[in-house]
Amino acid sequence: MSPPTGTSTTSVTQGFLLGCRTAATSVFAFVITVTYIGFGALCHDYGLSIGWAMLSTAVQWAGPAQVILVTGLGSGIALIEIAVAVGLSSVRLLPIVVALLPLIRGERTKSWQLIVPVHFIAISVWVETMRVGPSLPREHRIAFSNGVGVTLLTMGVVATGVGYHLQAALPVLFGAAAMFITPISFLVSVARGARLLMEKVALTLGLVIGPALALNKVEFDLLWTGVIAGTLGYGVHRLQRMRSAAS
Repeated sequence: MSPPTGTSTTSVTQGFLLGCRTAATSVFAFVITVTYIGFGALCHDYGLSIGWAMLSTAVQWAGPAQVILVTGLGSGIALIEIAVAVGLSSVRLLPIVVALLPLIRGERTKSWQLIVPVHFIAISVWVETMRVGPSLPREHRIAFSNGVGVTLLTMGVVATGVGYHLQAALPVLFGAAAMFITPISFLVSVARGARLLMEKVALTLGLVIGPALALNKVEFDLLWTGVIAGTLGYGVHRLQRMRSAAS
């Protein structure tokens, strides 16, 4: 009997396995592994248990937010302040969720079927699904996204445990350096995938505006960078469309 969406079991399996293969051969497999080895070492340094560290990766699945949580707990910061900081850090994932859902959902997709892929959403999962997803039949896309998410999440959980046990053999600054790989890989992936003029403009302006605001110690520099660069990029896009229509 077919699932309620009308998607055959075969197509779901094919999409899921393709997602697993895509994730396993992606550069993000290396990025996730190194990043979470660093996170596991960080948890060990702060005296957290290996079970807590691995559960954090499985449930929270957001490197920067996890680092905020661990360092906050280790420093004795109030729980409400940690919660606010983690929440603000994770707001960055909302736009990519909004961008991804229209790509993977079908006409008969139920809301509950989107819970799992939404949980798996991370920069890595988003990049790979947006890259491969449009070329797949729509009925394969949720399964594909889940395959990517399951594979990378599993790698992250395992790497967390490995890093926890390797902590004694790792350099002191390894954790911080490993966590830095994630934003760099995201920047490179976005730069390679930028096709529209507004995407290129927004990315270029972001690289200029962000450091300028940070050097001038402007509060909420990342937020202002996104607002300014994104708005100007969209303005260039509208101007380009107006010129095309006029001609």
